[in-house]
Amino acid sequence: MQAASHDLPPARLGRIFLLSHMRARTSLAAHIFGSHPEINGYYEMHISYEDVSALERQLAAFLESDVLKANSRYLFDKLLHNDYLLRPERLGLANLKILISLAEPEHTLKSIVHLFAHKEVVDLYASPAEAANYYATRVQALAEFAQTASQSYFYFDAELWQHAPEKLLSRLTQWLELDTPLSDRYQLFSQTGKIGKGDSSPRIYRGSIDKTRTDYPHIEIPQAWLRAARLAYGDCRRKIIGKAADCLTLD
Repeated sequence: MQAASHDLPPARLGRIFLLSHMRARTSLAAHIFGSHPEINGYYEMHISYEDVSALERQLAAFLESDVLKANSRYLFDKLLHNDYLLRPERLGLANLKILISLAEPEHTLKSIVHLFAHKEVVDLYASPAEAANYYATRVQALAEFAQTASQSYFYFDAELWQHAPEKLLSRLTQWLELDTPLSDRYQLFSQTGKIGKGDSSPRIYRGSIDKTRTDYPHIEIPQAWLRAARLAYGDCRRKIIGKAADCLTLD
């Protein structure tokens, strides 16, 4: 394992990017990463990373509400929407780690609809059709990224957070070249649970991996939309795994 580079100036911090979609346990992942002593960042920052200036904006945004840890090596962000792009070849980073993760469609779509149906303001993702359209276009964009990106990445199935977290944490620790293991317990931070920053449900306040599953039996996804989402998932997951430098799956 590579030795840590301590006391890095902020401009030389490496980056970790998690590319995924909504309701794929990314807030849990982000809090686990952000609780590690070598990693700063734990929420969705809504930034496109298309040139070096984006890294400066990311750091400035983080420092508005948090401070960098002493001897830390990375700054983390997650990208869940096609509005936010990652162009790794334009960032000029010596230390860049990319993760891609997908969750199977049926549970994901129900979770999206459930989440947005409970918003105070009516949201388009409360519609099963819109949720399915978002999901399909998002996984397709991730597959396109995988086919064209020059930077290597690690892929994992999001369900591993519940089914095999110890194995996943071990592999992620290795991929990120961390000096100490990632833990299944995490801290709560200044932006934890805030709308627009990630998961705002009570589960994020648990402080550890919750292996219970909510099946949303009251929500029905029309078969036509579910079928399209399943096709997109199967095809895109296969393409992403095929180009991954390393991966961990449920298979």
